[in-house]
Amino acid sequence: MELLEPSVIPAEAQAPKQRARSFARDHVAPVAGEYFASGEYPMDVVRAARAEGLVAQEIDAAYGGHGRSLAQVVATIEEFFRADAGIGLALVGQSFGTRVLQAFGTERQKETYLRPVAEGEQITGMAITEPETGSDLAGMETSARLEGEEWVIDGEKYWIGNGVEADWITVYVRTDDTEDRHGNHSLLIVPTDSDGYHAEHVPEKIGMRASEQAHITFDECRVPAENRIGERGAGFRMLAEFFDHGRVRVAGHGIGLAAAAIEEAWDFVHDREEFGRSVADFQSVQHDLADLRIEFESARSLLWRTIERIEAGEDATLWASMAKTKATEVAADCAETAMQLHGGRGILDQERVARVYRDVRMPMTYEGVSAVQRDIIYRNF
Repeated sequence: MELLEPSVIPAEAQAPKQRARSFARDHVAPVAGEYFASGEYPMDVVRAARAEGLVAQEIDAAYGGHGRSLAQVVATIEEFFRADAGIGLALVGQSFGTRVLQAFGTERQKETYLRPVAEGEQITGMAITEPETGSDLAGMETSARLEGEEWVIDGEKYWIGNGVEADWITVYVRTDDTEDRHGNHSLLIVPTDSDGYHAEHVPEKIGMRASEQAHITFDECRVPAENRIGERGAGFRMLAEFFDHGRVRVAGHGIGLAAAAIEEAWDFVHDREEFGRSVADFQSVQHDLADLRIEFESARSLLWRTIERIEAGEDATLWASMAKTKATEVAADCAETAMQLHGGRGILDQERVARVYRDVRMPMTYEGVSAVQRDIIYRNF
């Protein structure tokens, strides 16, 4: 059974996909359970991925990266997340936020900050979400005021990937207070060794434990004025240009997880006997698996149709929100059914299906919860 079969993948994405599949098989799957149990950051896997050219894929070749397309990146994401979502998130998060810097940063900023990430010398991340505000970008309260030639930042950020490990973070801050609530925020590059920057790991999570998220506090944290990316007050609009890409990438997270859940369910029911026959011989089980395959293929087709629209330069906001919602919710449904088919075995920590069941909860939340996606879908109907 080959759920992530390559026929829907464009020709230029085939080679990165096969490289990611081999890497996931050899370096991710064998240690997934170990890292889930320990909750440690998989730095050895990250280093191996760098050597294989599977980290910071989207950074342009001009700055030391591979310049891979959205299709090429998502093709690798499917494979990473099928093998393990926590390690997968650690891998794809190495360069989170660099697309914005690449599009709107100065040449000096890009040479200074993009190149070390592309060359595997640094890690980065993006800090948007706050303890009391998740999906409301216009409502974020962490502030920055300009004092002479420095920005002074105060506030908190939460659920920030690589907030502890990163060398620098792109931070979304309120720099103005106007009637245009979409024109009050800016983006700043903040080195994590700056005075006033404090980060600690978010306590135990139920899923994706190999990835690490942080609680960051800014206490009179000072960075040079030249660290602002793009125009002052344009932070919301700059991020909005990349929402489609971000949501499609998360849809890839969901597809990889759904594939893992279905594989576990299929293998279990075909290997186990009850009442003197294979569990797979029961019609109700067959129908459960049939439904999972229908939903999986529907979600994956929607994802790749959306990617085609984005890469063709079309307005794909509606499609990206649909793809993200469908893929992440299908992943959750697949994991739920897989757990039921496993019976008592499903609740054991060492079972892969138990890890998948926990992991699927997170992609439904980041890049906007499903309720927010449905608002977007309706507005763009």
